[in-house]
Amino acid sequence: MTRTAAIIGGGVIGGGWAARFLLNGWNVRVFDPDPEARRKIGEVLDNARHALPMLYDCALPEEGGLSFHATMSDAVAGAEWIQESVPERLELKRKVYQTLQEHCDGAAVIGSSTSGFKPSELQGCASNPGQIIVTHPFNPVYLMPLIEVVGTDKNQSAFLDRAKRVLTGLGLFPLHVRKEIDAHIADRFLEAVWREALWLIKDGIATTEEIDNAIRYGFGLRWGQMGLFETYRIAGGEAGMKHFIDQFGPCLSWPWTKLMDVPELTDELAQMIADQSDAQSGHLSIRQLERKRDGNLVAMMRALKQQGNAAGRLVLDHQRTLESLPDMANPLITQSRIVPVDWTDMNGHMNEGRYGQIFSDAAEVVMALVGADEDYVARGLSYFTVETTVRYLAETRAGERVEVHSRVTEGHGKKLRCFHEMKRKSDGEVMATCDQLMLHVSLETRRTCEPPQDVAAKVEALAALHKGE
Repeated sequence: MTRTAAIIGGGVIGGGWAARFLLNGWNVRVFDPDPEARRKIGEVLDNARHALPMLYDCALPEEGGLSFHATMSDAVAGAEWIQESVPERLELKRKVYQTLQEHCDGAAVIGSSTSGFKPSELQGCASNPGQIIVTHPFNPVYLMPLIEVVGTDKNQSAFLDRAKRVLTGLGLFPLHVRKEIDAHIADRFLEAVWREALWLIKDGIATTEEIDNAIRYGFGLRWGQMGLFETYRIAGGEAGMKHFIDQFGPCLSWPWTKLMDVPELTDELAQMIADQSDAQSGHLSIRQLERKRDGNLVAMMRALKQQGNAAGRLVLDHQRTLESLPDMANPLITQSRIVPVDWTDMNGHMNEGRYGQIFSDAAEVVMALVGADEDYVARGLSYFTVETTVRYLAETRAGERVEVHSRVTEGHGKKLRCFHEMKRKSDGEVMATCDQLMLHVSLETRRTCEPPQDVAAKVEALAALHKGE
């Protein structure tokens, strides 16, 4: 049964939440009095539909249904998750919760996107405070995995565990903040860097672009894949973290920072920052900047995914919950996916090597169907490709949904031959084909050998099916 989420407040954050739920197969019901809400959420969804599927090497679930509602009471009907993303005014949020709890399911999770309020403050006037928690995301919600989950002693542990399971099922990383604190965890780090950056600009040391370069070309990449303490542990060399602290700890008393002395954000300073930001990025629209950002995040996370680390490992774990072997059919649908941005070349279309990648992935699905899966390889047996003929018939661009249809055209003895057709999902056009011959091998001798009878029988059955016998 399709699950339902309600989004209360459809701005940048609310729209991102809507996209994250919708593209993971949930029905989404939106309440936002803004007459432009449909357009704004539609634009966020366009970006999300372009970007999020590129993280995965399989199709996301069928998209849920999106609906807009005139009242909060109507929007929360049947919702098991309610995400509040209204402006950061405590009295407004409390009023919203009072209305929500008059009409929503008493077991539904009410999560707040607040970046600053503690859950005890949000729960203050609630009829059912144990239903309300902080679930603070990061923009864009449909790509950034971190969600800070903060509760109080009024939230039962089973309720928090259920909320975290839902978030994990959406491909997110719920960071359980065990003790309330203003601005939670991540925003406190962001605020520290922001304050130091204000001083660097005010004192004429750096421009907005120079500060951004220091982050994106330096520690931002390190933090993105390893965090703070693990990075510093490595900096300590073979002697480890203790050596790092002994060596660099005294620096904390040096007058490097003005973090405890915040500059007044005067009109003059605000204008200086705005002017520098315009000079840096004013030639691009907000949508162009978002598309640029999304492409960068996709490429970075796919790179980390290839290495099985950090956010990439999270994508891999989520992908495993989405993948399944195809039904025995003629043909087999062995790949169904979006072409990611990092598969394109200087001409703006898919690189030749990536055709080999997608057909190789398709062949591995065929192998898994006949029993030659990862466990089979661990036993010391596999199939090796010895010959392929690829024909490139049409351009394939990033963001296009494609399928690979595969048939076993020869299957006896050591031979497993497949013919793959890569088709554009939207119109069925054949974009490339691959005739692939594989031979069964022993991984111990690295030479060909006969497959076990059970695998051979499955190969022969597929070949017969695809001949129409």
